[in-house]
Amino acid sequence: MKGMKLNIVAESRLGAVDMLLLVIFFAGIYLGVMIQITAKIPFPAAPAGVAGLFLLWRRRDNIVPKHLAGLLGVVVLYLAASLFATDIGNLPKRFTGLVQLTYSLVIGYAMFLTLLQAGRQQLARLFLGFSLFILIGSLLESYAGLNVVSDAVRNKIYDSGVYDSDLRDQILYGKVRPKLFTSEPSAVTFGYTLFTFAWFMVTQHRAKLMLFLALLAAGIFAMPGPTLLLSLLLLPPYYFFVLPQTPPIGRFGSGYRMAIIIFGSILLVVFAVVGATVYAERLGQIMNGNDPSFFYRVIGPGLVGIEVMLRYPWAGAGLTGEASITDLVMNVFVQSSHFSAGWRISKISEVLTNYFWLHWIYLGLVWGCITLVGLTIWLRMLGVPAIMFCWITWAVFGQASGAYVAPKTWVVLLLAAALTMLHQRVAVPGTITMRPAPGAALRIRRPYLRRPDFAPQA
Repeated sequence: MKGMKLNIVAESRLGAVDMLLLVIFFAGIYLGVMIQITAKIPFPAAPAGVAGLFLLWRRRDNIVPKHLAGLLGVVVLYLAASLFATDIGNLPKRFTGLVQLTYSLVIGYAMFLTLLQAGRQQLARLFLGFSLFILIGSLLESYAGLNVVSDAVRNKIYDSGVYDSDLRDQILYGKVRPKLFTSEPSAVTFGYTLFTFAWFMVTQHRAKLMLFLALLAAGIFAMPGPTLLLSLLLLPPYYFFVLPQTPPIGRFGSGYRMAIIIFGSILLVVFAVVGATVYAERLGQIMNGNDPSFFYRVIGPGLVGIEVMLRYPWAGAGLTGEASITDLVMNVFVQSSHFSAGWRISKISEVLTNYFWLHWIYLGLVWGCITLVGLTIWLRMLGVPAIMFCWITWAVFGQASGAYVAPKTWVVLLLAAALTMLHQRVAVPGTITMRPAPGAALRIRRPYLRRPDFAPQA
């Protein structure tokens, strides 16, 4: 044996400028501040958009032509779906939606490229920092008077959609839920859930599962809301799809997968018990048809999505085409036992706040499947290893957020994609030549390879 070449870990790190841009980017996603460029063209998540364009410029040398070709192909698929959709008179509105969707995918791609250049510890600190900011800020808003400052800021930066159902919160949760500079409490719980799960994905702490559950429990106390429980549903897919592909563990056997199935079943029971216990009052209102928020976020969009796929299976209503199916939506709503005729509806787009179901409402069954295939091919071109996990994450978070063409929707998907790639990183190109003595056994210490949590013992 004359020599041996070994790959050595030399984890890359982002500089201060890129980290600052990521902070602005994710703050923009959390706040969701929208600026109207014209009367008909909005600029959603404006801080994230500006930061994303700067990140794209800084990552210009990392852009792969194949990636751009795949992204262009996805946009072309959405364009074709818009042309085939019902009611061609709404084509200008669909074109505006297509522009917003393209913008969202582009800045999401910029975030994706940037995260791949970061160190896992860097990102763990970043996401944990966001989670702790939201957690501590929520506690200060509820118990230390920060709500006065938060409400003043909210009234300045949001033109519409500002949450004003504090009395309802008092009845359901026994307290006014914190808004923490966002337009509504659900934005706070969505951000906290997303950042906390991102931290769980990227951290290498051995006790991360217990810490994650502790953060979840703290969030339920500080900012009560059912969105937080969605993170429990993401744990089994993580252990089933992501961890088994992470070196140096390799692929696990059927015993491990059976353990994950049992683990997932237990979590579903926990999900149901916690939901029925902590949110008993709200669950009662949902069952009695007295919860418009849950109906507009989960039940209603699902019913409408199914009806649209039955009536317009080819291409749905078109991007941002809610107005063209107003009568259909109202007919579906009034036929549901969970809907109350006393609820006031000003805009149809405001009562379909579930981007998973909006995918099928906008695109129908046929083009909905075609675009999903196109996006999946693009993710594969990006080198994403656990695509099923990414889609599960996207679908789960879709139960707590609308605005299909907005950046938040696609940041969820591309963030999951980037974190699955970082999760499997064990080496960065770099070699060393070693010349062991003849006949000597070569012993190599690899402290950078750690057995991730929940891995079976040898």
